[in-house]
Amino acid sequence: MIETDRLTELLAWPQLIDGLDEIFRKSYCCPIRHHHDIMVPGADDATLLLMPAWVEGEYLGVKQVNVFPGNARDGLPGLNSHYLLSCANTGALLARLDGNIITGRRTAAASALATRYLSREDSRRLLIVGAGRVARQVVPATMSVRDIQRIDIWNIDYQQGAAFAEELRAEGLDAHAVEVDKLEETVGQADIISCATLSKKPLILGDWVEPGTHVDLIGSFTPHMREADDVLMAKSEVFVDFMEAALQETGDLIDPIRSGALNPADIRADFTDLSRNRHQGRSELPSPQEAITVFKAVGSSIEDLAAAVLAYNQLKM
Repeated sequence: MIETDRLTELLAWPQLIDGLDEIFRKSYCCPIRHHHDIMVPGADDATLLLMPAWVEGEYLGVKQVNVFPGNARDGLPGLNSHYLLSCANTGALLARLDGNIITGRRTAAASALATRYLSREDSRRLLIVGAGRVARQVVPATMSVRDIQRIDIWNIDYQQGAAFAEELRAEGLDAHAVEVDKLEETVGQADIISCATLSKKPLILGDWVEPGTHVDLIGSFTPHMREADDVLMAKSEVFVDFMEAALQETGDLIDPIRSGALNPADIRADFTDLSRNRHQGRSELPSPQEAITVFKAVGSSIEDLAAAVLAYNQLKM
């Protein structure tokens, strides 16, 4: 088992972002995740999630996520995640890694990879919507691909956002907490907007977003969650991380497709297209400096595999 601190060190942002880009160029397989309900005597039912992925002749990985809601009564974490990396030639186990670290780092790295393809190169102002664990990782990941000069933090709980901004200022960054009622104004000033929330209703409205902005939607991972409204999806050039899963799993796509605001055929590309140069990202759009781009991520097991392979290969060096 690779220790948590060591695993974080092995997944440095530039190398992890490049690792994601590289694995999407390969011939890979990542089935839709498996869900299994588990009865727990005397407690709420639990859920087992299995997320496999492999590259033939190279590596095979499986992330296991155990969701036990009843643990809260005993003061225990409700979610535990483990990652097993094996050889795809022999099936031999190569490494066991902390699945929570793998998930958090690759989620932020995927956001940054999309930002590298889809945001303007002169983007300087970043708005983070949310102040949780993912949002905290999105900031340094984004700064590894763009020269961010100012960071604005908006959170439904202003004090939590203010604490996050204070942490960033302690690191020497120009970070500011946004008052809850000032989101519209701040959206209009941002070059890059990254949302990492659990919202069930749109937070970013299309009428607020200025031309040339890149909007990164991380949080909506179920059909009942939304971070952006139909207006934004209709006026934007939409990209996703993994086409098949994105069309099934997120309300940010399901709802506007149902309403007619978005046609699935109008989704420009996913990571496989971008990484294999089948689409050039922002530079290929009709008005690169004026286009509004939206990237909708739901995550995929191939991203987990890329992170695990990166960590393992560095340990061998």
